[in-house]
Amino acid sequence: MTATILLAIGIVFLAELGDKSQLMALTFALRYRWWVVLGGIATATAAVHIISVGVGHFLGAALPTRAIALVAALLFLAVGVWTLREHFGPADEDEDAPPARSNRAPYFVVLSAFLLAELGDRTMFATAALATDNNWFGVWLGSTIGMVAADALAIGLGILVGKHLPERVIGICAGLLFLYFGALTLLTAALPDLALAAAAGSALLIPAVAGVALAVRGRARPAAEVPEPQTHLR
Repeated sequence: MTATILLAIGIVFLAELGDKSQLMALTFALRYRWWVVLGGIATATAAVHIISVGVGHFLGAALPTRAIALVAALLFLAVGVWTLREHFGPADEDEDAPPARSNRAPYFVVLSAFLLAELGDRTMFATAALATDNNWFGVWLGSTIGMVAADALAIGLGILVGKHLPERVIGICAGLLFLYFGALTLLTAALPDLALAAAAGSALLIPAVAGVALAVRGRARPAAEVPEPQTHLR
């Protein structure tokens, strides 16, 4: 079983390098505490991989991957809008307010996002293929460890970046990245024949428009807050 565990760790770890799950982990690490992100990722990964090694290779073709991807896209877009609203809504006028990085059940946000994103992903089918000829428990354990290890690297990068950026910048970047993931997932699900490069380029439109809108609003706000000169009549 040791050989199976090591094989699964190596395959999944290498497959996840540079994958969207690492980018998601980095984005969540910019937004939430690292242990919350890692816990959500580990739980979602364990759940998805137990499905894949158990029945994934029998039901893989029948999984409603398109519907799952659409739900995941809507979740990413909603999280992106929510994140940006926290930093540009009415609440952000209070400079002394504590940052909202650890409230509103971030664990369940991370858990649900990774659960939906990984269902039907190529890693799930690769894990199912490994389980057909190897011990299912070893494949499950190794694939879970491999994916969590790969995402832990991204979380570490997010922590490193977060130490050198203000809270407001972190929130804006995280929100824009969530919008990008949502747009990309939506395009690939709605237009499966669209090339990945074209989808990745087109998905930039939504965060680009949102970024321009935020920049315009940011420039307009200081001007609106400047008090008008008072004239004293004698």
